[in-house]
Amino acid sequence: QVQLVESGGGLVQSGGSLRLSCAASGFTLDEYAIGWFRQAPGKEREGVSCSSSGGSTYYVDSVKGRFTASRDNAKNTVYLQMNSLKPEDTGVYYCAAARTCSNYFRRRMEYWGQGTQVTVSS
Repeated sequence: QVQLVESGGGLVQSGGSLRLSCAASGFTLDEYAIGWFRQAPGKEREGVSCSSSGGSTYYVDSVKGRFTASRDNAKNTVYLQMNSLKPEDTGVYYCAAARTCSNYFRRRMEYWGQGTQVTVSS
């Protein structure tokens, strides 16, 4: 059974840091691109980052220089290190998997996690 499970969300003050984890099971992580998405209350889900199986990583402009995506294929886990957090980063964060980052840009991911809440207070 394919599963993605996020963890690491929480409440943090503006300027703080969090590291999200996304543990995959039921498929081999290194064969997939992994996208991170977030959804703020009342807003559409937006893409935050996509890491291809080949090692390339894309970030949305609003998080460049603050967020870093990484993966540990041996643990079948991906991470999103979030530094210098801002209140506008608040939302539910999801990880998702697809064969390529092209699917990320088309919002056509194959597998989704259940999400983890990130709240940044001002």
